[in-house]
Amino acid sequence: MNLFELLAEPLGYTFMVRALAVTVIAAILCAVLSCWLVLIGWSLMGDAVSHAVLPGVVLAYIVGAPFALGALVFGFLAVALIGGVRDTSRLKEDAAIGIVFTTLFSFGLVLISVTPSHLDLNHIIFGNLLGVSAADLWQVIILGAVTFLILILKRKDFTLYAFDSTHAHALGMNPRMIGAVLLGLLAMTSVVALQAVGVILVVAMLIIPGASAYLLTNSFGKMLVISPALAALAGIIGVYVSYYLDASTGGMVVLSQGAIFVLIYLFSPRQGLVAHRFAVRRRRKNLQHAG
Repeated sequence: MNLFELLAEPLGYTFMVRALAVTVIAAILCAVLSCWLVLIGWSLMGDAVSHAVLPGVVLAYIVGAPFALGALVFGFLAVALIGGVRDTSRLKEDAAIGIVFTTLFSFGLVLISVTPSHLDLNHIIFGNLLGVSAADLWQVIILGAVTFLILILKRKDFTLYAFDSTHAHALGMNPRMIGAVLLGLLAMTSVVALQAVGVILVVAMLIIPGASAYLLTNSFGKMLVISPALAALAGIIGVYVSYYLDASTGGMVVLSQGAIFVLIYLFSPRQGLVAHRFAVRRRRKNLQHAG
C-alpha cells in the first residue's frame, strides 16, 4: 500500500470524514484559545470548566435537550461559582477552582451512574469521535465559528488583558468584563472539544498547543498561527494512527499533541533542552579558552 492509499482509505468512510472534521475544528479552536490561557496562567481554569460541563450534558440528556445547551449552562455556572467563592471568601482562586470543578464533575459521575440510558454516557467522559453524527458536526461548526470569530475580533483586548490588565484598565477597558468574556469563550470551546475527546482530555487540547507554540516563539502574533497549525497537524495524525492501530481516537489525538510538545521541549532552537545544554557547553568552552 502506497502513501496515497494510506491517506485515502480512511476517507472512504463517512464516520472518518466527520471525525477528521470535528477533530480539526476543535483542535484549531482550542489551540487559539490556549495561547491566552498559557499567558494568563489559566491552565487550571481550563481544567475546571471542561470537567464542570459533565452534569450539564447528562441533565440535557435526561430532559431531551441538546447536549451543547446543558454543557454551556454548566460551563457558565462553573465560572460564576468560582468567581463567587473567590470574591466572597478568604479562599484563593486555585482553591475555589478545585472545590467547584471536583464537586460538579462528581455530580456528573453520580448522574451517569443513576440515569437509565440506551446511550453509553461514558462517551461524554472519554469522547466518541467515531460516533459523531451529521447534527453533531453542524453543532461543532456553528459553535466553533462563533467562538473563533469573537476570539479574532477581540484578540487585541484579550492580549492586552493577558499581558497587563492594569494598563488595560488605564486605557478605559474593563478587565473584569474582558476576563468574563474570555471565560465564556472557554466554556463554549470546551463544549466543542467535548465532541472530540470528552471532558477528561479537553484540558490537554486547551493547554498543550499554546505551550508548544510558546516554546517556539517570543511573538504572540506568531503563537496564534503556530499553535493551531501544530494542533491541526496533531489532530490529523492522531485520527489516522488510531484508524490503523484500532486505538482510542481521542486519546491518540492528545497523545500526538503530547509527542509534538516533547519534541519541541527537547529540540526547540531557542528554548529546547538540548539546545540549552549545547549552549551551556559552548559557553564553558569559551570561558576555558579565554582563561
